[in-house]
Amino acid sequence: MNHAEIDTLVKKWIVEAADKPANPRVQQVVVRLLGDLCKTIEDLDLTPNEVWSGISYMAAAGAANELGLLAAGTGLEHFLDLRADEAEARAGLTGATPRTIEGPLYVAGAPESVGFARLDDGTESERAEVLLMQGTVFDADGQPAAGAQVEVWHANLMGNYSFFDPAQSHFNLRRTIIADEQGCYQFRSILPVGYGCPPDGTTQQLLNLLGRHGQRPAHIHFFISAEGHRKLTTQINIDGDDYLWDDFAFATRDGLVPPITRVADPARLDALQLDQPYASIDFHFHLSRDSAALPTAQVERPRATA
Repeated sequence: MNHAEIDTLVKKWIVEAADKPANPRVQQVVVRLLGDLCKTIEDLDLTPNEVWSGISYMAAAGAANELGLLAAGTGLEHFLDLRADEAEARAGLTGATPRTIEGPLYVAGAPESVGFARLDDGTESERAEVLLMQGTVFDADGQPAAGAQVEVWHANLMGNYSFFDPAQSHFNLRRTIIADEQGCYQFRSILPVGYGCPPDGTTQQLLNLLGRHGQRPAHIHFFISAEGHRKLTTQINIDGDDYLWDDFAFATRDGLVPPITRVADPARLDALQLDQPYASIDFHFHLSRDSAALPTAQVERPRATA
């Protein structure tokens, strides 16, 4: 069957079969996706067994709540970032902190504080390296963005996230920090480690068939918001991780790997009641002014709420 014949069939099934007013955008998208799928089946001579195997796989990924992970692992989420970068560049918006993927593990409603927050609950203190991270949020004019909202979340030493991991305390390693009058934020936490996809999960199943690993470097997620500016979704990666530039989710980007300083000054250790050196990261966030000419940077997608 040639592509023109497939287009005729898909139009008949989706457009001509409608017996009431359709949503034009949904109709347009379904015609394109179904047509491309049918052409793929024809061009690659997929068997019915292969097609139904794929349908079963997608059903299993959905049931396991791994479709968000699959979007990251196939590069789809990174592709959306690249398109957003291009749109902002065409609009003349430059100089902002690079965006990168959100991932599927954000939880709304984290406790809020001004200027400073401690993220960890102390349960991993004996095994973890203490981290202090601090910096300034700058607006589109390069001025400190007082009152900017810094949402931060990351995994524990087992590579697990609170809420999704019932063994952790409520909102462990998750906070919302309101930048102070100088636009500054700081938090104390533990230095996270890298982790991989669930080894028996649907995402890793596909990655195995593609000859790919499912590992992520250690990283820390952020949402940065300020009035009149585009919401920034980003993350920093921890320098020195074995998978720093080999992230299965393609999220590592230039400008998002800040250096780590080890602090051993006795006075600074005493101030934090520590007897071992700690890791310190300085990182400033730069925002872009919002623009009605661009799609919103406030992405609507399913997210957990504790």
